[in-house]
Amino acid sequence: MSPGSAAFPLPRAAVPLAPLRAAPGWRRIDLLSDLHLSPDMPATLARFRAHLAATPADAVFLLGDIFEAWIGDDARWQAGTFEQFALEVLRETSARKALFFMHGNRDFALGEPMAADAGMTQLADPTRLDAFGRSWLLSHGDQLCLGDVGYLRARAVVRRPEVLAALRAMPLFARRALARHLRAKSRMHQSDPSTWADVDDGAARAWLRASGCDTLIHGHTHRPATHDLGGGLTRAVLSDWDYDHGPGRGDVLILEADGLRRIAPMTAPTDAAHA
Repeated sequence: MSPGSAAFPLPRAAVPLAPLRAAPGWRRIDLLSDLHLSPDMPATLARFRAHLAATPADAVFLLGDIFEAWIGDDARWQAGTFEQFALEVLRETSARKALFFMHGNRDFALGEPMAADAGMTQLADPTRLDAFGRSWLLSHGDQLCLGDVGYLRARAVVRRPEVLAALRAMPLFARRALARHLRAKSRMHQSDPSTWADVDDGAARAWLRASGCDTLIHGHTHRPATHDLGGGLTRAVLSDWDYDHGPGRGDVLILEADGLRRIAPMTAPTDAAHA
């Protein structure tokens, strides 16, 4: 399927984009995605919290799938829950630095009440970020996986306002049960990442040219790499995170005046001096 086909046209937001401008005092921006945080991932949540505490970044951009499943903003008020603790972690960060959030395919139900309570600014997908004399295109990345036709069709349905309203109207216990079911189903589906659809490079090039950017930064595919798209265009892919199984996996892309670089997440505040 070609980019911008009748079935799945490129989002209008890509042409044109209202730019988000970095604050004049910013010297470092951290970008991360696909942590898939859940009650079953305590070590990953701890590593995320440690990085947020340690990083000297002036701004942190969360590019989607930060949560494995967001069951509704009202869950943050239930004492002792994962959602309440996640809110506290985000508040700790937004009290010290600018914090931005973009929806992924797992946490698309996160609403303005939760974002405002956490001190996060919600971003459209895609967003053009003007920083350090360049323009960078930020996206979760799922819309560009044109080969995943079934997912794109489902995405168009579940993002409808009436479907979101119906989901949020379900009792909280029912949403928790649904989230557990979806997590179990997801683990079965993710057993072989090599079979997943990747971002269509032609669609990525079209987005970049339309937005006036030369670098697309995204997650979603769990295939961290930097791709040369030709013509001076680049696609930088973030890793997913998992510090609960095996040796641990995760990364952070850092934007600075010198350009873009990739690091492993920090583990303690003392690491900030060596970033």
